[in-house]
Amino acid sequence: MKYSKLFLATAIILSSYCASAQTADEVINKNIEAMGGRQKLGSLNTVKMTGNLNAQGTDVALVMTKTQNVGVRVDLEIMGTSNYQVANSKGGSVFMPIMGMAEPKAMDNAQFKSALLQSNIRGQLLNYKEDGTNIVMEGGEKVDGADAFKLKVTNKLGDTTTIFIDKKNYHVVKSLSKTNVNGQEMEIESSYNNYKQNDGGFWFPYSVTSAQGTIIFDKIETNIPVDEAIYAN
Repeated sequence: MKYSKLFLATAIILSSYCASAQTADEVINKNIEAMGGRQKLGSLNTVKMTGNLNAQGTDVALVMTKTQNVGVRVDLEIMGTSNYQVANSKGGSVFMPIMGMAEPKAMDNAQFKSALLQSNIRGQLLNYKEDGTNIVMEGGEKVDGADAFKLKVTNKLGDTTTIFIDKKNYHVVKSLSKTNVNGQEMEIESSYNNYKQNDGGFWFPYSVTSAQGTIIFDKIETNIPVDEAIYAN
């Protein structure tokens, strides 16, 4: 009897684990469909996002250019100065004259890892298993008053991000990640709003809010020609 109870308990645990995994995959699949489907997302190769960052009452003109798993570049026009951050698979650099920099400076490891993640413009959820990413369902929470699924995403480098997916429209509405800044671990929270389809038929949040401020994108272009030389350090 003792062993039969142990077997039953083990079966229940395994059954719960499988149900959880299936539920996570179901949510992921619905998110992918909400973003246009696997085939559509799989055809996304370049993106150029133009907008403004409002940081503490100051508007900063911003252009983000990305090529799938190749590179990321962010250009910022601040008080008459041209600033940028750029990264490719080999390294990254930052040039911020507004902060007194006279020449580009190499990104630290945390910045570089973050940039590499951003170069996957198709998103962490598409083909996540093939990419060596592990995703676990962690129940749900309210995000701005709306019910959302909570997923813990751990990539092959061991970095963890918690994402929240709206239960009604299956869009990602919030993410929590940790990074190291000047030797201190910090949690970064970002909120995603105002999802729209661009002219290419791809869905994007046109409003992104973090501790640095809110970015409002005026224009998002996809699959346009991009000279990969812009990602050189």
